[in-house]
Amino acid sequence: MSSVSGIHPRVVINCDGAARGNPGPAGAGAVVTDPDGTVLAEIAEGLGETTNNVAEYTAAIRGLEAAQRLGAQDVLLRSDSQLMINQMTGRYRVRTAHLQPLHRQVRDLVRGFRRVEFEHVPRERNTAADALANQGVDDWLAGLDR
Repeated sequence: MSSVSGIHPRVVINCDGAARGNPGPAGAGAVVTDPDGTVLAEIAEGLGETTNNVAEYTAAIRGLEAAQRLGAQDVLLRSDSQLMINQMTGRYRVRTAHLQPLHRQVRDLVRGFRRVEFEHVPRERNTAADALANQGVDDWLAGLDR
């Protein structure tokens, strides 16, 4: 992860998960910016073998953790995962048992901010986070070859 130091009270997180196969080799990616688009942190993490939905939630968690480290108080979290966004806003219930702890972890992180909004964005508006998620997959797979 790379990040810019300092306090940034308002941030935007674009996050994405990737799994090649479902389940399969997976990664989480997130880009944290200030409202003007200046990149404050980037995360690309390999997750091993898991599902796309686990990768999506993990990307949100890593983005929120980075926002916390940056001193953010107000967060706009964007994702192209309709499932995750609708579960976080309460439109959908979290029925899948293995997603419930991840959902709770996101909710717990959200409590540490003054305000968090969730926004669904089309895939084409989430390309940087997608690239980082795929970089996480590639890095994990490369580690297997060593």
